[in-house]
Amino acid sequence: MTDYGKIIREEEHKREMLAVDHPPHYNKHGIECITAIEAALGDGFKFYLQGNILKYMWRYEYKNKKEDLLKAQWYLSKLIEIYK
Repeated sequence: MTDYGKIIREEEHKREMLAVDHPPHYNKHGIECITAIEAALGDGFKFYLQGNILKYMWRYEYKNKKEDLLKAQWYLSKLIEIYK
């Protein structure tokens, strides 16, 4: 017999991660918005990432709680990638 609560938690986690990692409304014609922004901004892309980290950290308690923390983490991971 499966643990129904575990299945529900896993599905909820998948939905959270879809909203953070690859939201469908940020992908048109196979191009992700973040990729287009990076191409347009060049070296300024790191400042865009920093701004988004700050935005999500600033508002997480007042808006989307965990989802905003995950988004801040996503942008921070992207910023770290630049320096690898």
